[in-house]
Amino acid sequence: MTTEFNDDQQQFRDVVKRFFTDKSPISAVRHLMADNAGYDAGVWQQLSAEVGLAGAHIPQAYGGYGFGPIELGIIAEEMGRTLYCGPFFASAVMAGYALLGGADEACKHRLLPGIADGSTIATLVLDDLNQVDQSGRGLHGELLAGAHAGTHATTDAGADSEEGADGASHWRLTGAVGLVLDAQVASVFLCVAATDNGLGLFLVGRDEPNLVIEPLEVIDPTRKLSRLQFNQVRAEKIGELNGAAMALLWDQLSVVLAHEMIGGAQTLFDSTVEYMKLRMQFGRPIASFQALKHRCADLLLELELAKAVTRQASHFLASGDGQRHLPSMAKAMASDAYMNLARAGVQLRGGIGFTWENDTHLWFKRAKSSEVFLGSPYLHRERMMTMIQELDCG
Repeated sequence: MTTEFNDDQQQFRDVVKRFFTDKSPISAVRHLMADNAGYDAGVWQQLSAEVGLAGAHIPQAYGGYGFGPIELGIIAEEMGRTLYCGPFFASAVMAGYALLGGADEACKHRLLPGIADGSTIATLVLDDLNQVDQSGRGLHGELLAGAHAGTHATTDAGADSEEGADGASHWRLTGAVGLVLDAQVASVFLCVAATDNGLGLFLVGRDEPNLVIEPLEVIDPTRKLSRLQFNQVRAEKIGELNGAAMALLWDQLSVVLAHEMIGGAQTLFDSTVEYMKLRMQFGRPIASFQALKHRCADLLLELELAKAVTRQASHFLASGDGQRHLPSMAKAMASDAYMNLARAGVQLRGGIGFTWENDTHLWFKRAKSSEVFLGSPYLHRERMMTMIQELDCG
């Protein structure tokens, strides 16, 4: 198992860590979570255009820097550590990977440079991310293959095969999608919609008539979500996504989210241990109590295991050499470790852990929203076991 960073990656990590420590202090997080936009435009431009983080994983041919999943994981870990508020995951990760995996070459050259330098904020519109079919199986790719697509695309003529010569104004999207990340600031929407011939990838502008964006009140105000309603909205078809492409997209998104979660979990662990060293009870720090030492040791072990699997999953995506079940395994283990550390962080702080003034609840809310985002742990475990079973049978 490969979990260590090389010298270049460690130097990159140091640069990213300094940036987010400086630009995403907890005071800024508290300010932005109450803001309707949910992000600082100046910091976003520094992150994207100056430091180049939004284009780190995008190939140089499309205006990026050509790094891979490992470097993107480093960025996500540091974002999770500081609870960075911004459209990075929606635009650079979700929309970026969807374009790389499903869009035609012309569209990649048209959209990816803007995503890489931060001038274009995009988001990916999928159906209900936690839907399961009647047999209880869940997630996209080889398990669902878009069976529960929240939107359907048709041509003006009413038949998918009768697309006009320009291919852009003849598609209309109908339906609703309940959870869309950072739609409140996105200028373009990449929509996965069902057609009579399978799943298509469609481009929709923010100003299109009959597109309704409804912000939602959610448990985690640091991660903005909206509901989108499509009422015969004009769309441009820019590509197609088969089962294999959706499975790869789900793997990529799950691994990046897992990295973000272990970054947040590490912050919770470190801050909780520091608090225990200062909290006095019966004349000595509670960190000296044997039972609490054992509790922290168990939490650290769970975190280190999740960290190892998550980083190994990034190496698998980078090289294509390894076990296909690693991305879902990483998402499930990171979700559990993050939530367990969030619960422990609140509990071990006693009464102060439940107060608004204490920052622990911010990581708790992010842990809970991340646990179910892109599929709950039990769905990812089922996906993982299905892949293992298929490998054994093969």
